[in-house]
Amino acid sequence: MVKGIRFNLENEGYQVDAGYNGRQAVDMARATEYDLIILDLMMPELDGLEACMEIRSFSSVPIIMLTARGEDTDKLLGFEYGADDYITKPFNILEVKARVKALLRRSSAPRRQEQEEESGKLSLGGLTIDSASRSTWKEGVPVELTAREFDLLELLMKHPQRVYSREQLLNQVWGYAYTGEYRTVDVHIRRLREKVEQDPANPALIRTKWGVGYYFAGE
Repeated sequence: MVKGIRFNLENEGYQVDAGYNGRQAVDMARATEYDLIILDLMMPELDGLEACMEIRSFSSVPIIMLTARGEDTDKLLGFEYGADDYITKPFNILEVKARVKALLRRSSAPRRQEQEEESGKLSLGGLTIDSASRSTWKEGVPVELTAREFDLLELLMKHPQRVYSREQLLNQVWGYAYTGEYRTVDVHIRRLREKVEQDPANPALIRTKWGVGYYFAGE
């Protein structure tokens, strides 16, 4: 499977490094600044969740999780550990390439270069984001966000008071339609609140419009 994914991604022009267990994946992520990492949930030495959690302790690199399990609990658990996306096995390699492309489009170097030409930093409600460096601060203190979390926060902060439905957020942040996977948004919003809100149980910044969606209320 690793050889197949590598072959197809290299044919798309990507430079690919391959590892064959969770410990090797963590060591490689620590030694090299990758644009994206694909982890398999069922890896030897460290499983995908453990490897993802370790990588998240020192990096916000976008992570896609491969899993043979299709249950919502397994998918949501992957998000809880810091994964940005998931693909359920067996999969079509075209789906893998599409999701890699969509995630890189939101977080790769070309996107950062485009954002350097934009206004730069934006501050609202005690939060500051820098689109060029994809950095976030809460009352001046750096906040570590995953690629998806930053994309969500950036979109909401750039359009304060505008309510986005879960479907709209999936289309604009994930870059393609997730049929029926609206709980994915809820999990990422909850994790984002835990990092940026003073009281995540009573959010003052990222608010819910019941029956509609989410919006940024800070000023």
